[in-house]
Amino acid sequence: MADFTLRQLELFAALPDYPTLSAAASALHISEPALSQAVTGLEKSVGEQLCVRRKAKGLQLTPAGQFFAVRARRLLKEAGELSSELAGLRGRLRGPVRLGCYTGLASNVLPPVLEGFPALHPEVDLGIEVGSQDELLAALDAGRLDAAVVYDLQLPAGLQRRNIYETEVMAMLAAGHRLAGDATVDLAALAPEPLIMLDSTPSTANTRLMYAERGLAPNLLMAVPLIELVRALVGRGLGYSLLMSRPNSQDTSTEGRPVVARPLSPRAGVTAVIAVWPEQMALSPRAAAVLDYAAACFATTPAHRLDG
Repeated sequence: MADFTLRQLELFAALPDYPTLSAAASALHISEPALSQAVTGLEKSVGEQLCVRRKAKGLQLTPAGQFFAVRARRLLKEAGELSSELAGLRGRLRGPVRLGCYTGLASNVLPPVLEGFPALHPEVDLGIEVGSQDELLAALDAGRLDAAVVYDLQLPAGLQRRNIYETEVMAMLAAGHRLAGDATVDLAALAPEPLIMLDSTPSTANTRLMYAERGLAPNLLMAVPLIELVRALVGRGLGYSLLMSRPNSQDTSTEGRPVVARPLSPRAGVTAVIAVWPEQMALSPRAAAVLDYAAACFATTPAHRLDG
């Protein structure tokens, strides 16, 4: 049986986040010789070379080391659950939760959660990671996140899901657009006009699919990676865009120019904002409480505004 400590696991589990042993030691507030000694001791204990340390090439984990780092993170998380579960038996939630959120949803989903949840559960340490869908799924797989809030689009198998709110694609128009006064907009009427497309996963593929399903070809003016930039360009009348509806969105661009959201007719891109986590992982009571709170924040809020 391998003989190693939780401290050794904690140190090694952090190594994939740093390019060199020196950088890891600095971030972990430990001397580089002490960190090197801890890694060497761990390798002797498990009987495997876990990393290659070269000054010229930095730090590189072996395949065994990569596997060990992932498992170490899971073991540390399970160990952390022990004290938290004891606190739960005494009627309170305590300990860490790491929640991921898709970049295009962050300004919508996170503010009400970060404002309200800590007041209800002050002993829960809620950490946030914002990124693309691919980045969040990788972080879930590596055990760095408890759950991630994403669109229910193009997701791989092996994930558990929890609905946060329903959504659909809407046309985003400048207030002076010829169709801005209509109750709904046909995509065929917009297709010849300049399209300002949000360039991100899964938005880009979803947008292209909508045109293909109608047998239409978009007149792409430009693809940009930021929702705020999409809204600003639409607000200046340079074109239209297709974005997901969301609650609590403003009817102006970041420059203060008015924009309007109009449902498509026929409806398109109907989906949901959901929280996901690995199928083999059970949510901690803390993580479940965060997702419950997020869903409750949007339970009675109209979603027919704009998001990406």
